[in-house]
Amino acid sequence: MARIAWVVLPNGKHVEIALTYIYGIWKTTSKAILEKVKIDGTTKIETISEVDLDRIRDEIKNHMVEGDLRRFVSGNIKRLQEIRCYRGIRHAKRLPVRGQRTKTNAKTRKGKSTAVAGKKK
Repeated sequence: MARIAWVVLPNGKHVEIALTYIYGIWKTTSKAILEKVKIDGTTKIETISEVDLDRIRDEIKNHMVEGDLRRFVSGNIKRLQEIRCYRGIRHAKRLPVRGQRTKTNAKTRKGKSTAVAGKKK
């Protein structure tokens, strides 16, 4: 059971995939980190030694991950809401921010539709 950046990485996965469980590390970032520390991405996480894990941890310290990144993103969203720009208003109303249509295909962001009381006459 490996722990990197306060995240427990799953044992049965390849290292390249297991690193993506850390918030802020996607597949390309994971590949770049493993290339720098010279570890094969197809090795399983349970077979990696502590020395290699320490090298991965040291390389991840150069990236903004987990709590710091979450704080950074939420601060950016709060700033947009405070200055009342268009994107900030869309965030506050929980609507799509980047120009997507909302008449249809916005169920993920808007949520399940609810009936309006007193509309029928």
